[in-house]
Amino acid sequence: MGTEEATASSTAASSTAASSTAEREQFNLALVSEVVAAAVPDREALVFGDRRFTFGQLAERTRRLASYLHEQGLGCHTERDSLERHESGQDHVALYMYNGNEYIEGMLGCYKARAAPFNVNYRYVEEELRYLLEDANTKAVIYHAVFAPAMAHVLKDLPGIHTLIQVADDSGEPLLEGAVDYEQVIADGDPAGPAVLPSPEDLYIVYTGGTTGMPKGVLWRQDDIFMNAMGGKEVGTWIEVSTAEEIAEKARNNSGFRLMPLPPLMHGAAQWAGFMMLNAGSTLIMTTGHNLDAKEVWTTVAREGVMSIVVVGDAMARPLLEELKAGEYDVSSMFVLGNGGAPLSAAIKEEFLELLPNLLINDSLGSSETGAQATHLSVKGGVSTGQFKPGPGADVVSEDLQVVLTAGHEGIGWLAQAGSVPLGYLGDAPKTARTFPTIQGVRYSVPGDRAIKREDGEIDLLGRDSQCINSGGEKIFVEEVEMAIISHPAVTDVLVCGRPSERWGAEV
Repeated sequence: MGTEEATASSTAASSTAASSTAEREQFNLALVSEVVAAAVPDREALVFGDRRFTFGQLAERTRRLASYLHEQGLGCHTERDSLERHESGQDHVALYMYNGNEYIEGMLGCYKARAAPFNVNYRYVEEELRYLLEDANTKAVIYHAVFAPAMAHVLKDLPGIHTLIQVADDSGEPLLEGAVDYEQVIADGDPAGPAVLPSPEDLYIVYTGGTTGMPKGVLWRQDDIFMNAMGGKEVGTWIEVSTAEEIAEKARNNSGFRLMPLPPLMHGAAQWAGFMMLNAGSTLIMTTGHNLDAKEVWTTVAREGVMSIVVVGDAMARPLLEELKAGEYDVSSMFVLGNGGAPLSAAIKEEFLELLPNLLINDSLGSSETGAQATHLSVKGGVSTGQFKPGPGADVVSEDLQVVLTAGHEGIGWLAQAGSVPLGYLGDAPKTARTFPTIQGVRYSVPGDRAIKREDGEIDLLGRDSQCINSGGEKIFVEEVEMAIISHPAVTDVLVCGRPSERWGAEV
């Protein structure tokens, strides 16, 4: 699929668009990839260890992969306007991999074939893996060779999987029967890509982590996830890009931002950070280890001139901080520390800012069901945590889901998101209806976080309702207790939970 075909597909928006306006084009992620590659073909897009790929190379490799997927019969078989919100008309491809260029390529290759990739937690045991692949009605799997034994065990129970692409690694595992080698697929694929036109209605699928039950596949229109969390809006002004040429111009004017997300790409937050960079013509850098290696992180920051890293809470930030204190690293290029997915304590922020006084720390609030919702900025001399400035569509609704609460309201409400939100949960109409209610004529995503909207309009995040401890009628949010405990310098990590109490019903 070349740039002209991709651009043509951007005008094929259907009447079911959830957040589109007549004033702008509708976008899909395949289109955006091709537009950026045409604008800055020779700029570095991906760096993974000693592997380096320009935007032009990334575009061609993903078209080659898309060609193979299309040849296997994978793609879109039912258009969006014939489906309910919880239904998918595309073939689903599991990405069962560690971080690497193949993960990003796998996503883009699927999009260019109109198949829908989804994330697999590589820590899952056999039973969990089987459940996920069955729940997703999986047709193909792209997996690292180290996971070949696990795949062999579950395949006999999953006859719907007909395409296996194995990514070589240092495990020494041979190709599974019927599998093809990833790099051979790239080498043999048609560099022009398949003769299909991706649509803004095509799906972006992200499976939840199963924190409050079994993992669920969250279905997004690609135009919505692009606008919400993958670079479709100008950060700060929240103005939406309106044309493909505007995307190209932004990429050409990009001064060369270089970001390194440290979480696994199997998490939505890492995908959003990565695609936000790629869709802007910035460079995405990844470490090669399967676990956090603080020495590798800071060595890579120094070698690659990384300007921003993304972490998940204190558990990831603390070892980085300790290594930065102990070692001698040139991190002068770095001026942003991003955090999401777990709280970053004020104590950790203050220590980072003592070492790097010009650092900007950006806490992001969001979930698989809401996308990016709100932010909180900390600088030296101004550190706090837990309060967020809402982005477009972020709000707090009443406990009975009937009204949007005004600033300074009494009691506790639900954190909610309007605008560019998901269609629903794959295969689950009742859960879709519960999580995405219509309130005062507007469709919201309300995944279950408790919050308060303060007088100044900022949002206090209290925590997930399902993890709240009701002790004698008082609601104790575990995140608040954890933040208090972890602020002690002798505490590295903490997990707070409830237990039965004869007097209070439950206690910390």
